[in-house]
Amino acid sequence: MEGLLTNIPIYIVAALLLVWLLRASLRIVKEYERGVIFRLGRVTGAKGPGLFWLIPFIDQMRPVDLRVVTLDVPTQEAITKDNVTVKVNAVCYFRVLSPEDAVINVANYLLATQQIAQTTLRSVLGQSELDELLSERDQINQQLQQIIDEQTEPWGVKVSVVEVKDVELPQSMQRAMARQAEAEREKRAKIIHAEGELQASETLAEAAGVMSSQAGALQLRYLQTLTEISAEHNSTVVFPLPIELMEALMSRGGNGR
Repeated sequence: MEGLLTNIPIYIVAALLLVWLLRASLRIVKEYERGVIFRLGRVTGAKGPGLFWLIPFIDQMRPVDLRVVTLDVPTQEAITKDNVTVKVNAVCYFRVLSPEDAVINVANYLLATQQIAQTTLRSVLGQSELDELLSERDQINQQLQQIIDEQTEPWGVKVSVVEVKDVELPQSMQRAMARQAEAEREKRAKIIHAEGELQASETLAEAAGVMSSQAGALQLRYLQTLTEISAEHNSTVVFPLPIELMEALMSRGGNGR
């Protein structure tokens, strides 16, 4: 009995050691994670999701998140191809496809991807004109995505989408663009007005041709005009006389003399 009591501290230490070993060897990896296993410094692969064992003091694990990462690219100041200074920011969506490469080939794939995105954004802006940046945004986004994806591929990263968010122009350029837009609207309004005048003149010419070719058409039009004038409540009404009637009256007056 005395020997059993004497060994109780040993049992307690052994139990605590066993619990510690279990906690050190058991790993739980979530559904959206993978655990990259190092055994004596060498990569043995990626495990997960679920529960698995590690050899204490021999195995080490680095968890890697496989979910899509939303990376905000800070505002970058660049000079476009046509020498306009702009400030542009963007957003980049990517995820890890190869956990081993994301751990082995780069120290911090998040920071590295952000730096690549910043430098690529400045480079693409420098090769584009301002009009392209404003009107061909989709093409620039696609170009950014292709370049960044190619640069980050050795890190096991897949860039799916890159979007330019805000383009900030100098105040002088904003005023110049506003004047240009106003001039363009005035030009378009004048063109539309001229086209309307042309169509109206063509329609009138066509109507005049039809009326001149039909006998009695002018007289009917004259009577219609008189009807429209009489319908209006005016104190003074002027009745225009047809040219044929005036010629007849003038000829009779001449014969009377």
